[in-house]
Amino acid sequence: MGSEGDCKTNERKPRFLCLHGFRTSGAILKKQIFDKWPTQVVDKLDLVFVDAPFPSQGKSEVEGIFDPPYYEWFQFNKEFTEYENFDKCLEYIEECMIKHGPFDGLLGFSQGAILSGALSGLQAKEVGLTKVPKIKNLIIIGGAKFQNKSVAEKAYSSPITCPSLHFLGEKDYLKKYGIELLESCVDPVVIHHPRGHTIPRFDEKGLESMLSFIEKVQAEINK
Repeated sequence: MGSEGDCKTNERKPRFLCLHGFRTSGAILKKQIFDKWPTQVVDKLDLVFVDAPFPSQGKSEVEGIFDPPYYEWFQFNKEFTEYENFDKCLEYIEECMIKHGPFDGLLGFSQGAILSGALSGLQAKEVGLTKVPKIKNLIIIGGAKFQNKSVAEKAYSSPITCPSLHFLGEKDYLKKYGIELLESCVDPVVIHHPRGHTIPRFDEKGLESMLSFIEKVQAEINK
């Protein structure tokens, strides 16, 4: 019995690179997650939080709620169809994966979730992340699809086959686009919540789904 306990203690936890939302930071995402998610979830994960490569080029929506500095992954137009510094963003994420990895998956919120949901497909097409191992798992919170045709064609032309868990908010303004992303994924796990575009707390069913997802990732690592 003692040895089984020791074995559990020595297990390597699933390591996820965490990509924050637009004009926030790694520290803000960490606070959002650790404030909302219970220890029985966060204690089972090895979460690595990084800042996006570009300082915020405008006002942040979290100003007055969370302290600066704020960062953004890339810049985009109002329709979210044209992007600036997108290639540099991909290179930077690859550098983070080399420096802090290897990783068992990506966790993203908002702009970070849109990126996370696309990176698997972009990697498969060798558009980015060519120097790092294949993305194995995704946790998408308030995600959506890229609307730029050339990026979308590369990112979603083939189904996203790696295991993915998606948080879908009933009042999230991105919900429609989050559902579109779900349709590109093979057997996604979905946690529905009543809130808007935010990191939600878990209800009983959501917590069960999350723990089950983590368990499967852990089982793969232990193989």
